[in-house]
Amino acid sequence: QVQLVESGGGLVQTGGSLRLSCAASGRTFSIYVVAWFRQAPGKEREFVAGIRWSSDSTRYADSVKDRFTISRDNAKNAVYLQMNSLKPEDTAVYYCAVDTAYFGLVARTYDYWGQGTQVTVSS
Repeated sequence: QVQLVESGGGLVQTGGSLRLSCAASGRTFSIYVVAWFRQAPGKEREFVAGIRWSSDSTRYADSVKDRFTISRDNAKNAVYLQMNSLKPEDTAVYYCAVDTAYFGLVARTYDYWGQGTQVTVSS
């Protein structure tokens, strides 16, 4: 089992920035990828960004490329999502997720999930 705890969400104005954190514990040796997903009301959960646990390989959704940056600190078992130039359409609950085998973009393949943190961008 891998436990994930997100933090750092909040309310920010358009154009502002937030930094989300994801702390992992438990069987962290089994982590292959850590990703951020988000889900807005009435919409499906969508991939935002992901990072390999043992390399610098990253992937981003087109909608956040050049605005969001994912990074990790293996010593702290933590992954971060720096979000800049935020837009109202970024408003959602953001989830941290772990996949133990693949670097995919689909939520159903991920094995472990955090409880989510709300990000609200006001216009």
